[in-house]
Amino acid sequence: MSHHLPALIFLLPFLAAICMPMVGLKNPGWCWPMAIAVVFAMSVASIANVVVVMDSGEIRYAFSGWAPPIGIEWVDDGLASIIMVTLSLLALISLINAGPTSPSTLGQRIVPYYTLILLLVSGMTGIIFAGDLFNIFVFLEVSALSGYALVGVAGGKALMSAFRYLILGTFGASLYLLGVGYFYAATGTLNMADLGQRIPELMTSKAVVGGLIFMFIGLGIKMALIPLHGWLPDAYTHAPEAISPFLASLVTKVALLAWIRIMFWVVGANAEIEHVPVLFLLEELGALTAVVGAFLALTQHEVKRMFAYGGISHIGLILIGVGIGNPTGFAGGVFYLINDAVMQAALFFLAGAAMYQYGVRSIEDLGRLRGQAPWMTGALIIMAMSMVGLPPTGGFFGKWYIVLGALEAQHYLAVAAVIISTILTLAFFIKLFERIFRDSQPSSGIISVEAPFSIKVSVGTASAAIILLGLFSDPIMGFLLESALPPGL
Repeated sequence: MSHHLPALIFLLPFLAAICMPMVGLKNPGWCWPMAIAVVFAMSVASIANVVVVMDSGEIRYAFSGWAPPIGIEWVDDGLASIIMVTLSLLALISLINAGPTSPSTLGQRIVPYYTLILLLVSGMTGIIFAGDLFNIFVFLEVSALSGYALVGVAGGKALMSAFRYLILGTFGASLYLLGVGYFYAATGTLNMADLGQRIPELMTSKAVVGGLIFMFIGLGIKMALIPLHGWLPDAYTHAPEAISPFLASLVTKVALLAWIRIMFWVVGANAEIEHVPVLFLLEELGALTAVVGAFLALTQHEVKRMFAYGGISHIGLILIGVGIGNPTGFAGGVFYLINDAVMQAALFFLAGAAMYQYGVRSIEDLGRLRGQAPWMTGALIIMAMSMVGLPPTGGFFGKWYIVLGALEAQHYLAVAAVIISTILTLAFFIKLFERIFRDSQPSSGIISVEAPFSIKVSVGTASAAIILLGLFSDPIMGFLLESALPPGL
């Protein structure tokens, strides 16, 4: 039974999405509880799966009895299993948060709304487990199409943001698929394990180099690397309050994970293009993204847009970690990816709660929170500590290991990028707290409502998780170093 856990984890949300219209037709009120129950079961299966991987090693799951590289194969190793736990638990918390903050104008559309959420979760699950390049494309599109629709469901400005997201996302997917075609033309296979045996010897081939560039640009759009990030700020800002946490915490992270798989498991950590190490180029692009993203966050006036640019900056930090090219940096980057997923979810939970309870949209509105929402302010302080990198939060240990890896490799520019982005992150949080603690904006015309218990639970759980990730950083890093490192690193 344990061998079938990857398929079970995927099928739970996927089959629930298929059944959701039939359930919702009878009673739309069952959609939210059903989605929570399914993702809870998925979370339990994910935790059981990581235990199995720790005890027995990686699971390679071949579908329909067709052995790879001819058949479809899923890879459930240390990296996939721990990211799967992160995805399922954050999806569960986000669904708990989504109930009261879902658009009230949906009416009967609440059924396709939760169907799309489950399809989004199942698509991201497929990306995490996929063992061949074409299946990554398939699941990228399943999750992307769901994301486009969910962004636009609020109407108004969200429709234009969703359209822009669709255009750029489709362009990125087309580039990725073109790169896959080049790889297939050069090797005759799409299975990652099989490609990993052939590609390193073909790095002088123009087809392989071109395919690698196309795939990176396509996935770079999906993970919103600067300067390929144009779709993200508007999508996160105008998406419904219930959807922003899904997008911010998970969508860009699984695209980055797909690239990590291709870079390390297919191309190899020592790959070069015209005698220039590919990892060095990734590290430099990560440094650019980290610094520019943090600077752009500092210049924003809308709360959600500021958090969106902060998330872009932290994608850059993760890319610095994995691009350093040693075990410490790689494990630190993956650990920071897990932390950043939690931090981004929590920040958008808070943005949604502030909007729901006090009508806060811009930084100028934050004065309404002064003395009114201590639980909200306390959670924001915890997230600020983690994003800036202060102990005992998980963000501190993630940045610590990234910097250690950079120092081991003598990559001092990477260290400088981490420090500069951290200072800029501190600056934009100071900007936020100055408004909260020094300004007292009258709430004339704003009707304050008590935040539902489910919102407080989601915010509190995410805040506790970021502390626990810091307290248990040693065993998590030990697991990553032992079970999640790519071959040859």
